Amino acid sequence: MGVINVTPDSFSDGGRFLDAGAAIEHARRLIAEGADIVDVGGESTRPGAQPVDAAQELHRVLPVIRALRDASVPVAVDTLKPEVMRAAIAEGASIVNDISALRAPGALDAVSASDAGICLMHMQGEPRTMQAAPHYEDVVREVKSFLLERMSAAASAGIAGERVVVDPGFGFGKTVAHNLELLRRLRELAELGAPVLVGLSRKSTLGAITGRPADERLAASVAAALLAVQRGATIVRVHDVAATRDALAVLAAVETVKQ
Repeated sequence: MGVINVTPDSFSDGGRFLDAGAAIEHARRLIAEGADIVDVGGESTRPGAQPVDAAQELHRVLPVIRALRDASVPVAVDTLKPEVMRAAIAEGASIVNDISALRAPGALDAVSASDAGICLMHMQGEPRTMQAAPHYEDVVREVKSFLLERMSAAASAGIAGERVVVDPGFGFGKTVAHNLELLRRLRELAELGAPVLVGLSRKSTLGAITGRPADERLAASVAAALLAVQRGATIVRVHDVAATRDALAVLAAVETVKQ
């Protein structure tokens, strides 16, 4: 899954693709590099981010989604607002990637009324405050329990299980230790029976480990993607598609060699 931030303030590439034309060009570049999905977001959810209203978010994402109707891969909309979900689906988005796991009033209905896929993500708190003091007794158990509950809510709303992907929400209300524990025990989340999406690309946990700023975390991001796939991730959400595809190709070649 290739990341397209149509925002002025995302932690890694904020402002680079705020112009719709630049975002569309970037999306097509990621597809050419081998992205299987492109994820279009118009509201930064980095720690400390301030929310934007639905009108502004729609102004940012709809021209991009509309232009990608003819893309060879599915287009996801990264939003937590039901009105943005509905409009994006109407313009051609086939996946909703929701950091709040369809908890906003009307979000379950917005997705169930369509045939779009849904990614349910765990987040403790909200982006503006989530990194203030995250706490868990057992982060994997608690994240797993939350995702199971949201899968159940989706099923009750008429969203078929094969439409659902889960995301443990690396960096969303988690310390470095929490993120590493989730990565170590990722297979426990795969036991939920839904594909697992992992987003670790360029995140601050990798900066804490390597001491490098966001624009120098390529090697760490690729390593994190490989570790996630080895531990059961089905989808990795990344900024650097070509490098990640190459690394995953090597991993796949090694694991499919006949003994």
